[in-house]
Amino acid sequence: MPESLLDRVRVVLLEPRDPINIAATVRVMKNMGVRDLRLVRPVAYDPYRIEGIAHDTQDIVARIRHHDDLDEALAGCVRVAAFAGKRRAAKWIVQSPREAAADLLAHAASGPVALLFGREDWGLPREALDKSAVTVHIPTTEHSSLNLAQAVMVGLYELHVAAGDATRVLKPSRKSAPPATQDEYERMAGDARRALDTIDFFKTRNAEYVMRTVRSLAYRSSPDAREIQLVRAIWIEVVRAFERVTGRPSPGEGAPRGAEGGSAAHDASPPRADAAAAPTPPERDS
Repeated sequence: MPESLLDRVRVVLLEPRDPINIAATVRVMKNMGVRDLRLVRPVAYDPYRIEGIAHDTQDIVARIRHHDDLDEALAGCVRVAAFAGKRRAAKWIVQSPREAAADLLAHAASGPVALLFGREDWGLPREALDKSAVTVHIPTTEHSSLNLAQAVMVGLYELHVAAGDATRVLKPSRKSAPPATQDEYERMAGDARRALDTIDFFKTRNAEYVMRTVRSLAYRSSPDAREIQLVRAIWIEVVRAFERVTGRPSPGEGAPRGAEGGSAAHDASPPRADAAAAPTPPERDS
């Protein structure tokens, strides 16, 4: 498998205090395709527990490296981005997570790059920020305090998307169907017209305007062939329910097939005895 730029991304946690945050960071790294985790003076933790919290991450946990000094954790990196919740008094390059992702990947072509995160209670000290080329701010409300693993997720997600070479491809639906054809749209419109006639929907409404809206809604939703058949079945069942309840044919039975397309419930059947009833005038486009 060819090397991805994500293989050159290093996540560095400075003095993490909670093993759960370490585990959550490991899970995020597994999700986003980053494998190099460096911990600087971390709280004591049990790797077995980390794997218990972040399932199927043995490969990430086995690669974790511990350092007593931040310089050791950042050694060899050609670019360091420090994630901080507050702006610095000194003028410094400030980026959003998305901008930082593009910047880090551009430098990753030349060597390892690092995302630096501070401890949960007070973040990164000035001495650590001084070792970074850029400061990254995650847009939030006035409440800017984020959980450590959440901040890692935001940073790595943007890197993952920007890299564009690690995202899994979702399999298509097993019940995929071709797009609905124009004939199917016409038959659906005919079924809708017949059903709405049956329940006397047009008694106080303009049939032409209503049907134009029905058509517009159908086209904007872009149903596939299976979905439009389901919509037709609903309209057809309205007519059949009327006939079952009242014991008489629906008022729409005599409507000409060409005005709004034929109904699947009746197209294959011979005309009924009352087919000579006054037809519904075909709608006109304006």
